[in-house]
Amino acid sequence: MFKKILIANRGEIALRIIRTCKEMGIKTVAIYSTADKDSLHVRFADEAVCVGPAASGLSYLNVPNIMAAVEITNSDAVHPGYGFLAENADFAEICGQTGVKFIGPTPDHIRKMGDKITAKETMIKAKVPVIPGSKSLVKDLADAKKIGKEVGYPIMLKATAGGGGKGMRLVWEEEDVEAALNSAQNEAKSAFGNDGMYIEKFVEEPRHIEVQIAGDQYGNVCHLSERECSIQRRHQKLIEESPSPFLTDELREAMGQAAINAAKFIGYEGVGTVEFLVDKHKNFYFMEMNTRIQVEHTVTEEVIDHDLIMEQIKIAAGEKISGKNYYPTMHAIECRINAEDPYNNFRPCPGKIMSFHSSKGHGVRVDTHVYAGYTISPYYDSMIAKLICRARTREECIAKMRRALDEFIVEGVKTTVPLHKQLMNTREFIEGDFTTKFLDNYEFVNPDKA
Repeated sequence: MFKKILIANRGEIALRIIRTCKEMGIKTVAIYSTADKDSLHVRFADEAVCVGPAASGLSYLNVPNIMAAVEITNSDAVHPGYGFLAENADFAEICGQTGVKFIGPTPDHIRKMGDKITAKETMIKAKVPVIPGSKSLVKDLADAKKIGKEVGYPIMLKATAGGGGKGMRLVWEEEDVEAALNSAQNEAKSAFGNDGMYIEKFVEEPRHIEVQIAGDQYGNVCHLSERECSIQRRHQKLIEESPSPFLTDELREAMGQAAINAAKFIGYEGVGTVEFLVDKHKNFYFMEMNTRIQVEHTVTEEVIDHDLIMEQIKIAAGEKISGKNYYPTMHAIECRINAEDPYNNFRPCPGKIMSFHSSKGHGVRVDTHVYAGYTISPYYDSMIAKLICRARTREECIAKMRRALDEFIVEGVKTTVPLHKQLMNTREFIEGDFTTKFLDNYEFVNPDKA
């Protein structure tokens, strides 16, 4: 087992990893930017090293500085969390070359599944259902129109190096392809330095459902059931839950097996998530694989009573997994609390938190790195907390979440709490009758102005 782990991340996920390491008797090293010197992950780690100024490119993405921190603290492993360098194959390779264990999959796995076209080709070979579309990158406008005719409109243009909805365009008719392609390529080039595009058939009325998996160095793979992630804004998740109110037992089993097949085919090592789109007829299609811990891993932890960070660390240390599949014994819902104004197009709202009270009580969990007096930086993601509720049934869980949201107080900045309160009382959410397009058609009514 590792003696000291450097956490190459910040905020709530860094603090989350520190907690598990402490329980396992492993020393921790926090890295931080000058903007994060007062963050809780810095306070609770055994050691802390400043790796640069506020801009993430000069700190949390600064590989030479991070590796220097690894060396001066004698860390024998690096946990990348999510975001930043978590799916950076070059960083994982550098760790390996310097004798430091990267807690995650191999660089080869990251490369295979990080590129959307390569991942799709791999899944076809693994006999995992994929969305009809281009078999390689789009060459030019003529090629895009040819593919559009073959798969049938509507189609989605997607950046091969994309994520977070960037470089994506929905096209309903051939005459709109040129403008959409140019726009998507420009956005992808700016965001990822790569304007490679591919095309997929647009799945109408889709649900976004993902399956948590784990695999060890000995070829054992299991799934840990699914998470429903269809409540999104701008292709970014806002509410997650498990189990999905949409799946039947048969579909859950089929999707779980498909996720296992995907991981086994590439010999996957670590925890990961296989994401699917599911249409209204309950046909499911591989969308992508995230080769890291997810923001919403907490939902799975609550319904199967299993520490996924501990699982990650044990796998990286060479331990075997049991190989058995896990199924929910409870119901859990997570609301992402973002410092954003949901009634102003989710505009980020950095600033100082004047008052902060997180929810408590039976079946309520809050993962956060903020507190009263904490200043939310404009340099990073706007999520400041995850509120997770667990109960025996979905109905009880929704009721608990309503109560917990009423107790969740943040003063000084705007947050998504008021929107979550409203969503918990909509007919669609209560009945589980929603798709990824739900918020596109939702009428946002600011309670302060109603």
